[in-house]
Amino acid sequence: MTQTPLLPGATLGVMGGGQLGRMFVHAAQSMGYFTAVLDPDASSPAGRVSHHHVQTDYLDAQGLAELARLCDAVTTEFENVPAPALAQLAAQRPVAPAAEAVAIAQDRSAEKAHFTRIGVPCAPYAEITDQASLEQVDAQLLPGILKTARMGYDGKGQARVRTREELAAAWERLQRVPCVLEQMLPLADECSVIVARGRDGAMVHFPVQHNLHRDGILAVTTVHAGVLPAAICEQAIAAARAVAEGLAYVGVLCVEFFVLQDGRLVVNEIAPRPHNSGHYSIDACDVSQFDLQVRTLAGLPLVAPRLHSPTVMLNLLGDLWFDANGQRSQVSAEPVTPPWDAVLALPGVHLHLYGKLKAARARKMGHLNVTGATPEAVRATALQVAAILGIAAF
Repeated sequence: MTQTPLLPGATLGVMGGGQLGRMFVHAAQSMGYFTAVLDPDASSPAGRVSHHHVQTDYLDAQGLAELARLCDAVTTEFENVPAPALAQLAAQRPVAPAAEAVAIAQDRSAEKAHFTRIGVPCAPYAEITDQASLEQVDAQLLPGILKTARMGYDGKGQARVRTREELAAAWERLQRVPCVLEQMLPLADECSVIVARGRDGAMVHFPVQHNLHRDGILAVTTVHAGVLPAAICEQAIAAARAVAEGLAYVGVLCVEFFVLQDGRLVVNEIAPRPHNSGHYSIDACDVSQFDLQVRTLAGLPLVAPRLHSPTVMLNLLGDLWFDANGQRSQVSAEPVTPPWDAVLALPGVHLHLYGKLKAARARKMGHLNVTGATPEAVRATALQVAAILGIAAF
């Protein structure tokens, strides 16, 4: 399906006012678009920088009508925006991604069924929806990871289980909601691929991103030629494109993968939006993931992004504000501004803070990109940054 391009001067809307919405708004505004954000929080990072902020719940009929009135097209910045709200908007305005694709990403069972349907390998799993399905779990899936089918992110709604007894207890703790039990696999690495697909089926992708998670939250992303073996990169890109194609997806999509110790690649999950692991693209590529989100929503031509610099992205969590000046031994009861001046004295450092008014532990407050001439130089600088801020080395 083709779309007459929405040229700069049009108004682009986003459901959700977090940091991803904020960076989308910045990208859209830099290209000359007006923007509108729907988010219930009066102090949402995106709402505070947008031309319009519709401050209502995501399912509020009047709020959705107002967003549709203001906007020429609408996107979303997080996958837990209710799919029915996107469907309601789509009756009046172009919406990307579509409610159907977002609904699949919101449900691990539907997500894994999609992977199976298109032939992309994922971890062996079982759905647990009632006592009978709990008792019928194949013993070969243990040890495993029990995950809520809906509303899980950054390690939330998960539990590692080794035995049937632990599985039953964990399901009880998760309040017996529908879950997926995934077999625990021997991991060697984690990576992700971000693709952008237009309504006309045109698709481009970013390089494979090597990721390091800590406590279920992304900590470090490294991107450069040779960051993972070429065969793994080719498989990951092909699989990510197949996932997007199978969904008839429109927008920016992140596909996360596990690399197993035997060299196999399995898909973990998808995010129907720009992703934390793609934030490096703002400074290390000639087109960022947010630029491509604007282009896919507006129906503009997609150009393949070019990585012009090796890069390391460090996530900045609220913990940094409480471990004073990066010294883990100095724990403050009140937030203390980290020593950004010392960090910014290093070459190739790009600081991005999200405008959140209150720091809290494990809360994503910003990220920091390091770029340079060689992977070795970038890594060395990133380790210096980590030492200054008190982030564990990697």
